[in-house]
Amino acid sequence: MFPIGVQLYSVRDYAEKDFFGTLERIKQMGYDGVEFAGLYGRKPAEVKEFCEKINLVPVSAHVSIEEMLTDPDKVFSDYRIIGCKFIAIPYLTEDRRPGGANYENTLIQIKSLGEKARLHNLTLLYHNHNFEFEKVGDKYFLDVLYETVPADFLQTQLDTCWVNVAGEDPAEYLKKYAGRSPVVHIKDFVMKDRKATSGLFELIGIKPSEEKADEKDFDFRPVGYGVQDVPALIKAAEFAKSQWLIVEIDRPCLGLDSLECVKISVEYLNGLK
Repeated sequence: MFPIGVQLYSVRDYAEKDFFGTLERIKQMGYDGVEFAGLYGRKPAEVKEFCEKINLVPVSAHVSIEEMLTDPDKVFSDYRIIGCKFIAIPYLTEDRRPGGANYENTLIQIKSLGEKARLHNLTLLYHNHNFEFEKVGDKYFLDVLYETVPADFLQTQLDTCWVNVAGEDPAEYLKKYAGRSPVVHIKDFVMKDRKATSGLFELIGIKPSEEKADEKDFDFRPVGYGVQDVPALIKAAEFAKSQWLIVEIDRPCLGLDSLECVKISVEYLNGLK
């Protein structure tokens, strides 16, 4: 079984009020590591010291491509100081996707960022949603991205929820990128049908509807409480020689708060060991 981390965006409501206290609670739940989504005003050296104190591994961080491009040396240096080995592009705006004005330039920029990340002893990852499964010619955009940018400069961070939502088997997609999938997002969900739209994408700032959770077309779930075949995903990650599983829950569900959701997720995963 892999070491298990959590994407801090999952508990952002707690982290913004008490960043270090939230890290400590995550460690106490049984998590081995953490993936950052901002530092909430804390200095990198402070974060490094605290993580060492509680023995919580700083695995990676989600940083927007715009922030990386604005000052890549500072971004990469900060997260390297903390001790991260990976840094991920979490999302691309529409203008950066196929057909957008900045699409071609974005591919060049991602390669450039991957090269610079290597100079800081970091590995650049790309975290997908489901829009990357739109076709560019006869190939998915996600595959075009990984074909265009060499593996030396870009590794995958497959979000298994969005792969599934797109209609592909996330376990098979992990196997497809064996040797290039060091950090895997384990995310669970429920969905009435593949044309469902309500409830998606709070992570990227699109607010969900005001429907009750059980009435939504789509909703997130703690790991092990949705439709994902988690044991199959773990086997696929083993085949792919992945290094970390990262739990991500975009918003609380089932009447639980965010910390409760990530707690029962790691309990479920640890129960599979």
